[in-house]
Amino acid sequence: MDLEKRYAEVGVPLGKKADEDKLPYVHVVEGQVPYTSKHRAPGVEVTDPGDAIHSGIYGISEVVHKERPYTWWGPNPDEARALKVKENKFLYDKRTTLSDAVKKFIRPGINIGVAGFVNTRNPFAICWQIVKEALCNKTVQATNLTLSYQSQSLDVEWLLGAQMLDSSRVEVKRVELSWQAFEVIGSGPIWTHMVQAGLIEVDDYTNYGASARFKAGAMGIPFMPVRDHGGSDMERVNRGVMLKCPFTGRNIYVLPACHPDVAIAHVTAADMYGNCRIFGFLNTCPEIVGASTASIVTCEDLISTDEIRRYPNLTEIPFPAVSAVVPQKFGGYPGAVWGNYWFDMDHFREWRAAGLELRLKGNIDPLKKYYDDNFYSCDTFDDFLAKRGYKKLAELKRLDMGQAVII
Repeated sequence: MDLEKRYAEVGVPLGKKADEDKLPYVHVVEGQVPYTSKHRAPGVEVTDPGDAIHSGIYGISEVVHKERPYTWWGPNPDEARALKVKENKFLYDKRTTLSDAVKKFIRPGINIGVAGFVNTRNPFAICWQIVKEALCNKTVQATNLTLSYQSQSLDVEWLLGAQMLDSSRVEVKRVELSWQAFEVIGSGPIWTHMVQAGLIEVDDYTNYGASARFKAGAMGIPFMPVRDHGGSDMERVNRGVMLKCPFTGRNIYVLPACHPDVAIAHVTAADMYGNCRIFGFLNTCPEIVGASTASIVTCEDLISTDEIRRYPNLTEIPFPAVSAVVPQKFGGYPGAVWGNYWFDMDHFREWRAAGLELRLKGNIDPLKKYYDDNFYSCDTFDDFLAKRGYKKLAELKRLDMGQAVII
C-alpha cells in the first residue's frame, strides 16, 4: 500500500492526522457502514454508548439467543470435584502401554480434553491409539464423543476421518474449541466437511477464552470472567453469558468451566508417578490436565523421581493430576516437540490431499488408503513411525536445532 499516495489523495501530508471521514477506504462492502471515528468508544461527555457508537456492536450484548438451557458437555464442577476427591493421592507407579491406557479410559459419551496447540506437542500417539483400538481392533467404542481443546490439527482430524469410515466405532458429536486447521497450509478438510454438513455441534471461543475455561476447571470454580468475547460476534457462537458485575455494576462476560472426563497430553519428560516437565510453550496443557477427572500422558523421556526433586520448580503438571504415564519416543509426531523434533509438513500435506478429495469431490478412496497405510497395516505407533523412516525422523530432529531442555 502506498500510504504517501493515499494521503495525497485526501490532501493530508504523511505524518499529519487526516479527516477520517474523507479517507478512501479500500475494503468497502456494499451495505456496510465504513469505519469512521464515530465508531470509536465514546468520550467522557457521552454516558450512553449508543449515542456515539453507530455500528450497533453494543447491542450484541442485549441479543436474546434462542438457545437450549445450558448443559455441561462433560462433568459439571461438582461432579468433577467429587471424582477428583475420590482419587488415590499417594505415589504409585502409573506406567502403562498406549493400548492399555486407551482401553481403560476411552468409552462412549465422554468429553476428551486434547492438549497441545495446532501442530505443537499434540498427543498424536494417544489419538493414533484411540483410532487403532476403536476403528481397527474394535476393542473400544469411541462414540458420542465431545472434544474440548484450544487449537488442534491432524490429531483431531484423525478422529474425524475415522468417523467418516465407520461412525459406529468413532463418532465425535460435539466440539468446544478455538481453532481447527494446519496453519500456513490451510484448514482441516474433514473438520470443514463435517461442520458444513451439520454433522458436528460447535461451541466456539477465542484462544484465550478456551484457556480461561480450562483454568476455571483446574481451579475448581464454575466460570471465569473475561474481557474478550463480550461486545463482539463471539457472543453469538459460544455459550458464555453476559452478566452485570456485582462490584462495578458494569457488564462482564463469563465463560463456563470446562471439565473433560479424560485429558490426553504429550510432555517433554515425566517420572513414573506422573510429575511432568514441559519445555517450550505450555499450550494450556497444565490447565487441561488439571481440569480433567482423569488423564493419559505420554512423554518423550521417562526420568527418575530424584531428577524431578532436583528441580521441583520445573514440574508443570504434578502427579495427582495424572492417571496414566506412557513413555513414547516421537509421541508428538507428526507434530513438533520443543527440543526434540520439528513437525512433518509433508505428512500434513499428504493428509490434506486425501481429505480434500472427500470434501471437494466426494471421493473417499484416498482417505481409506491413508487409514490402510497408517493404521490398519501398523500394529503399534512405533510401526507407524517406522513407515516414515529413519531419514525423515532424523531430518525433523535436525530441524529442531537442539532447542534447550533440562532432562
